[in-house]
Amino acid sequence: MTAENTTENTTENTAENTAENTVNVEDVEESWNVVASTEHFAGRIITVRTDTVEMPGGVTADRDYVVHPGSVAVLALDGEDRVLLIRQYRHPARRLLWELPAGIRDVPGEPLVECAARELAEEAAYRARTWHTLVDLRTSPGMSDERIRVFLARDLEPIPDEENTYVRHHEETDMPAVWIPLGAAVDKALNGMIHNSPAVAGILAAYAASADGFKGLRPADAPEA
Repeated sequence: MTAENTTENTTENTAENTAENTVNVEDVEESWNVVASTEHFAGRIITVRTDTVEMPGGVTADRDYVVHPGSVAVLALDGEDRVLLIRQYRHPARRLLWELPAGIRDVPGEPLVECAARELAEEAAYRARTWHTLVDLRTSPGMSDERIRVFLARDLEPIPDEENTYVRHHEETDMPAVWIPLGAAVDKALNGMIHNSPAVAGILAAYAASADGFKGLRPADAPEA
Protein backbone atom coordinates (compact mmCIF):
# COMPACT_ATOMS: atom_id res chain seq x y z
CA MET A 1 0.00 0.00 0.00
CA THR A 2 1.36 3.43 -0.96
CA ALA A 3 1.65 6.37 1.43
CA GLU A 4 -1.06 8.11 -0.60
CA ASN A 5 -3.49 5.18 -0.17
CA THR A 6 -2.70 5.00 3.52
CA THR A 7 -3.54 8.67 3.92
CA GLU A 8 -6.80 8.26 1.97
CA ASN A 9 -7.88 5.27 4.09
CA THR A 10 -7.04 7.10 7.31
CA THR A 11 -9.05 10.12 6.18
CA GLU A 12 -12.04 7.92 5.24
CA ASN A 13 -11.95 6.07 8.56
CA THR A 14 -11.72 9.36 10.46
CA ALA A 15 -14.71 10.74 8.55
CA GLU A 16 -16.74 7.60 9.25
CA ASN A 17 -15.89 7.71 12.95
CA THR A 18 -16.78 11.40 13.12
CA ALA A 19 -20.13 10.73 11.46
CA GLU A 20 -20.86 7.90 13.87
CA ASN A 21 -20.00 10.06 16.85
CA THR A 22 -22.54 12.72 15.78
CA VAL A 23 -25.43 10.24 15.89
CA ASN A 24 -27.25 9.91 19.20
CA VAL A 25 -27.59 6.15 19.62
CA GLU A 26 -30.71 6.14 21.73
CA ASP A 27 -34.21 4.92 20.91
CA VAL A 28 -36.68 7.81 20.72
CA GLU A 29 -40.45 8.03 20.55
CA GLU A 30 -41.87 8.38 17.04
CA SER A 31 -45.35 7.80 15.63
CA TRP A 32 -46.11 7.86 11.91
CA ASN A 33 -49.61 8.75 10.82
CA VAL A 34 -52.15 5.90 10.78
CA VAL A 35 -54.84 6.44 8.14
CA ALA A 36 -56.83 3.28 8.92
CA SER A 37 -56.87 0.56 11.57
CA THR A 38 -58.63 -2.80 11.66
CA GLU A 39 -58.92 -5.12 14.67
CA HIS A 40 -59.02 -8.76 13.60
CA PHE A 41 -58.99 -10.56 16.95
CA ALA A 42 -59.36 -9.68 20.62
CA GLY A 43 -58.42 -12.37 23.13
CA ARG A 44 -58.03 -12.52 26.88
CA ILE A 45 -54.58 -10.93 26.73
CA ILE A 46 -53.67 -9.90 23.19
CA THR A 47 -55.29 -8.13 20.27
CA VAL A 48 -54.30 -8.53 16.61
CA ARG A 49 -54.50 -5.37 14.51
CA THR A 50 -53.64 -4.06 11.04
CA ASP A 51 -52.69 -0.39 10.71
CA THR A 52 -52.37 1.40 7.37
CA VAL A 53 -49.38 3.69 7.93
CA GLU A 54 -48.14 6.66 5.91
CA MET A 55 -44.60 5.94 4.72
CA PRO A 56 -41.90 8.28 3.41
CA GLY A 57 -42.59 9.32 -0.17
CA GLY A 58 -46.33 9.69 0.33
CA VAL A 59 -47.19 5.98 0.09
CA THR A 60 -48.97 3.80 2.63
CA ALA A 61 -48.33 0.26 3.83
CA ASP A 62 -50.22 -2.20 6.02
CA ARG A 63 -48.53 -3.35 9.23
CA ASP A 64 -49.92 -6.32 11.18
CA TYR A 65 -49.06 -6.52 14.87
CA VAL A 66 -50.05 -7.81 18.28
CA VAL A 67 -51.19 -5.39 20.97
CA HIS A 68 -49.87 -6.59 24.33
CA PRO A 69 -50.22 -5.17 27.88
CA GLY A 70 -46.50 -5.60 28.60
CA SER A 71 -44.59 -7.84 31.00
CA VAL A 72 -41.97 -7.90 33.73
CA ALA A 73 -39.24 -10.43 34.52
CA VAL A 74 -36.91 -10.95 37.48
CA LEU A 75 -33.24 -11.92 37.44
CA ALA A 76 -32.95 -13.17 41.02
CA LEU A 77 -29.33 -13.41 42.15
CA ASP A 78 -28.38 -15.00 45.47
CA GLY A 79 -25.36 -14.38 47.69
CA GLU A 80 -23.34 -16.97 45.77
CA ASP A 81 -23.95 -15.22 42.43
CA ARG A 82 -26.36 -17.90 41.30
CA VAL A 83 -29.32 -17.19 39.02
CA LEU A 84 -32.79 -18.58 39.67
CA LEU A 85 -34.28 -20.24 36.58
CA ILE A 86 -37.67 -21.90 36.26
CA ARG A 87 -38.81 -24.27 33.50
CA GLN A 88 -42.15 -23.77 31.81
CA TYR A 89 -43.96 -25.28 28.84
CA ARG A 90 -44.51 -22.75 26.05
CA HIS A 91 -47.05 -24.03 23.56
CA PRO A 92 -46.28 -21.73 20.57
CA ALA A 93 -42.61 -22.80 20.76
CA ARG A 94 -43.46 -26.45 21.53
CA ARG A 95 -40.65 -26.38 24.06
CA LEU A 96 -39.93 -26.60 27.77
CA LEU A 97 -38.01 -23.36 28.25
CA TRP A 98 -35.77 -22.24 31.09
CA GLU A 99 -36.88 -18.76 32.01
CA LEU A 100 -36.80 -16.05 34.66
CA PRO A 101 -39.82 -15.58 36.92
CA ALA A 102 -42.04 -13.30 34.85
CA GLY A 103 -45.58 -12.20 34.25
CA ILE A 104 -47.99 -9.87 32.51
CA ARG A 105 -48.72 -6.35 33.65
CA ASP A 106 -52.29 -7.21 34.50
CA VAL A 107 -53.00 -4.80 37.38
CA PRO A 108 -53.73 -1.28 36.08
CA GLY A 109 -51.57 1.37 37.68
CA GLU A 110 -49.42 -1.10 39.59
CA PRO A 111 -45.75 -0.02 39.81
CA LEU A 112 -43.64 -2.34 37.71
CA VAL A 113 -41.36 -3.34 40.59
CA GLU A 114 -44.40 -4.38 42.64
CA CYS A 115 -45.62 -6.48 39.72
CA ALA A 116 -42.16 -8.08 39.53
CA ALA A 117 -42.10 -8.77 43.27
CA ARG A 118 -45.50 -10.44 43.01
CA GLU A 119 -44.32 -12.67 40.16
CA LEU A 120 -41.17 -13.64 42.08
CA ALA A 121 -43.32 -14.60 45.05
CA GLU A 122 -45.91 -16.50 43.03
CA GLU A 123 -43.62 -18.39 40.68
CA ALA A 124 -40.58 -18.96 42.88
CA ALA A 125 -41.71 -18.32 46.50
CA TYR A 126 -38.98 -15.75 47.15
CA ARG A 127 -38.93 -12.12 48.20
CA ALA A 128 -36.10 -9.64 47.76
CA ARG A 129 -34.94 -6.58 49.71
CA THR A 130 -32.83 -4.99 46.94
CA TRP A 131 -34.22 -4.17 43.51
CA HIS A 132 -32.74 -2.46 40.44
CA THR A 133 -33.81 -2.02 36.83
CA LEU A 134 -31.61 -4.35 34.82
CA VAL A 135 -32.67 -3.94 31.18
CA ASP A 136 -35.70 -2.90 29.11
CA LEU A 137 -36.72 -4.92 26.07
CA ARG A 138 -38.98 -4.73 23.05
CA THR A 139 -39.33 -8.45 22.47
CA SER A 140 -40.33 -8.42 18.79
CA PRO A 141 -40.93 -4.81 17.67
CA GLY A 142 -41.69 -5.75 14.08
CA MET A 143 -44.80 -7.67 15.12
CA SER A 144 -45.73 -6.70 18.68
CA ASP A 145 -45.78 -3.63 20.94
CA GLU A 146 -44.91 -5.76 24.00
CA ARG A 147 -42.47 -4.22 26.47
CA ILE A 148 -40.59 -6.19 29.12
CA ARG A 149 -38.71 -4.68 32.02
CA VAL A 150 -36.22 -7.08 33.58
CA PHE A 151 -35.36 -6.37 37.21
CA LEU A 152 -32.37 -7.48 39.23
CA ALA A 153 -33.48 -8.79 42.62
CA ARG A 154 -30.95 -9.46 45.40
CA ASP A 155 -30.86 -10.05 49.15
CA LEU A 156 -33.34 -12.86 48.75
CA GLU A 157 -35.23 -14.89 51.32
CA PRO A 158 -37.66 -17.77 50.82
CA ILE A 159 -41.32 -17.23 51.61
CA PRO A 160 -42.49 -19.69 54.30
CA ASP A 161 -45.05 -22.25 53.13
CA GLU A 162 -47.67 -20.93 55.55
CA GLU A 163 -47.42 -17.47 53.93
CA ASN A 164 -47.49 -18.74 50.35
CA THR A 165 -51.15 -18.99 49.36
CA TYR A 166 -50.72 -18.74 45.59
CA VAL A 167 -52.22 -21.70 43.70
CA ARG A 168 -50.59 -22.60 40.39
CA HIS A 169 -52.63 -23.57 37.36
CA HIS A 170 -52.07 -25.02 33.87
CA GLU A 171 -48.43 -24.63 32.68
CA GLU A 172 -47.36 -23.44 36.12
CA THR A 173 -48.43 -26.67 37.83
CA ASP A 174 -45.17 -28.46 37.00
CA MET A 175 -42.53 -25.74 37.00
CA PRO A 176 -39.18 -26.90 38.47
CA ALA A 177 -36.64 -24.32 39.63
CA VAL A 178 -32.84 -24.42 39.73
CA TRP A 179 -30.04 -22.15 40.90
CA ILE A 180 -27.03 -22.00 38.59
CA PRO A 181 -23.89 -19.79 38.69
CA LEU A 182 -24.23 -16.59 36.66
CA GLY A 183 -21.19 -17.49 34.54
CA ALA A 184 -22.66 -20.90 33.74
CA ALA A 185 -25.95 -19.25 32.75
CA VAL A 186 -24.01 -16.99 30.36
CA ASP A 187 -22.36 -20.05 28.79
CA LYS A 188 -25.73 -21.75 28.34
CA ALA A 189 -27.21 -18.65 26.70
CA LEU A 190 -24.28 -18.27 24.31
CA ASN A 191 -24.32 -21.98 23.46
CA GLY A 192 -27.99 -22.00 22.49
CA MET A 193 -29.22 -23.90 25.53
CA ILE A 194 -31.43 -21.07 26.83
CA HIS A 195 -33.73 -19.35 24.31
CA ASN A 196 -36.26 -17.28 26.26
CA SER A 197 -35.52 -13.66 25.30
CA PRO A 198 -35.84 -11.93 28.72
CA ALA A 199 -33.83 -14.77 30.26
CA VAL A 200 -31.00 -14.40 27.74
CA ALA A 201 -31.04 -10.59 27.94
CA GLY A 202 -31.26 -10.60 31.73
CA ILE A 203 -28.44 -13.10 32.16
CA LEU A 204 -26.09 -11.22 29.83
CA ALA A 205 -27.04 -7.85 31.31
CA ALA A 206 -26.47 -9.08 34.86
CA TYR A 207 -23.08 -10.47 33.90
CA ALA A 208 -22.08 -7.15 32.31
CA ALA A 209 -23.45 -5.13 35.23
CA SER A 210 -21.59 -7.26 37.77
CA ALA A 211 -18.27 -5.79 36.56
CA ASP A 212 -18.75 -2.73 38.80
CA GLY A 213 -20.80 -4.47 41.47
CA PHE A 214 -24.07 -3.32 39.84
CA LYS A 215 -23.35 0.33 40.70
CA GLY A 216 -24.25 1.50 37.21
CA LEU A 217 -27.81 0.12 37.22
CA ARG A 218 -30.88 2.33 37.24
CA PRO A 219 -33.14 2.38 40.29
CA ALA A 220 -36.13 0.06 40.36
CA ASP A 221 -38.54 2.93 39.75
CA ALA A 222 -36.63 4.37 36.78
CA PRO A 223 -38.98 5.76 34.12
CA GLU A 224 -39.67 3.50 31.17
CA ALA A 225 -38.90 5.14 27.83
